[in-house]
Amino acid sequence: MPFSTQTLSKLQDTVNKACVDPNIDIPGVTVVVIDKNGEELFAHSAGKRGLTSNDPMTLDTIFWIASCTKVLTGIACMQLVEQGILRLDDGDHLENVLHELKEMKVLRDDGAFEAKNKKITLRMLLTHTSGFGYTFFNERLRNWTFPVGREEFSGRVEDITSLPLLFQPGEGWEYGTSIDWAGIAVERTTGLNLNAYIQNHIFQPLGIKDMSMFPNKDMRSRLAYMHSRAVDGKIRPRDHLLRIPLVVNPDDEFETSRVFNSGGAGMFAKPQEFCKILAVLLNDGTCPRTGSQLLLKDTVEEMFRNQIPQFPNYSRQGIPAAKPDLTSAIDELYAVHGSPPQGWGLTFMKANSNGTGRSKETVHWAGLANLWWWCDREKGVAGMICSQILPFGDGKVVGLWADIETQVYKALE
Repeated sequence: MPFSTQTLSKLQDTVNKACVDPNIDIPGVTVVVIDKNGEELFAHSAGKRGLTSNDPMTLDTIFWIASCTKVLTGIACMQLVEQGILRLDDGDHLENVLHELKEMKVLRDDGAFEAKNKKITLRMLLTHTSGFGYTFFNERLRNWTFPVGREEFSGRVEDITSLPLLFQPGEGWEYGTSIDWAGIAVERTTGLNLNAYIQNHIFQPLGIKDMSMFPNKDMRSRLAYMHSRAVDGKIRPRDHLLRIPLVVNPDDEFETSRVFNSGGAGMFAKPQEFCKILAVLLNDGTCPRTGSQLLLKDTVEEMFRNQIPQFPNYSRQGIPAAKPDLTSAIDELYAVHGSPPQGWGLTFMKANSNGTGRSKETVHWAGLANLWWWCDREKGVAGMICSQILPFGDGKVVGLWADIETQVYKALE
């Protein structure tokens, strides 16, 4: 059922108020909410494309969606699992595809290295139990890269593949570059770069045109500006973090072939287009608009199943501000009253509601520049909140997300 005029007005007012003062609030934001039929229950943009721009933020604005890319790579991997091309639990097979993993070492707390004692599987990559991390989320890994450092958004595959493991495979949970490695596995088993595979096997069947790892001229003309929030709370403009895909010629195969297709963070998208992906998940792998089946129902069920019951407190290990320009310190990924066990599916988090009204089996994840999506199959609703602000964990964007989600569920009742 569509929302009432009163609900739509209240939601719109909430989004508008979040962008009143671009210097201290959110410069610009887009919010999209869909139902199980893929129909938009609510879609609204407010503010400007950027603090230094005169252009309004619109529903056609393009965002770097950062780690919201991960679910796309997960879908690609699971398509190949269905076909028998990739295998979730066969470490020998994966390490033959990703031969670099065979000699991967574990960086110990004392700075020394030890050999890994088991093979890495695709399931480990998709659940972040492989041992890989991010330098901006882990001080030990960051310190190991000094004095030169590593930059996961450089567009160089070497900045991903040169990082060591932080623990023995399967013995912990650490958010990091695992799904970049999964994307490389897609490339090597299909002979396509990851962007081309996703375009051909995910976007085209859904009629998606405004999503790409290499935005064309038209998409670039609608790109949202990047910002940072200083410790005093003020918003300042900054260079784009994922710059290389925005300056190469997207039609030059030689130029683009030199840029790493990041399965963990490489996609640019119009939020309404991304929500078409969420509609597929709401409908057990089939697009409600085109009828195209991307995944089998059993595959979607597996993606939504908690893969790491052995780590019920993984989200409470905290994330330090290892690189404060990229992330704030976060005590818990998704705080819920009473601290119940939390889970992880194949590329996304399973988390209970903290009063918003979402169902127990709802999943969600985020993007570094403060973007958030959620998908509630039980109640048939999904949505996305998009901004372009660093560091991650911006209180004003998180607050808007919680407010929107609460209003959505109240309206559904």
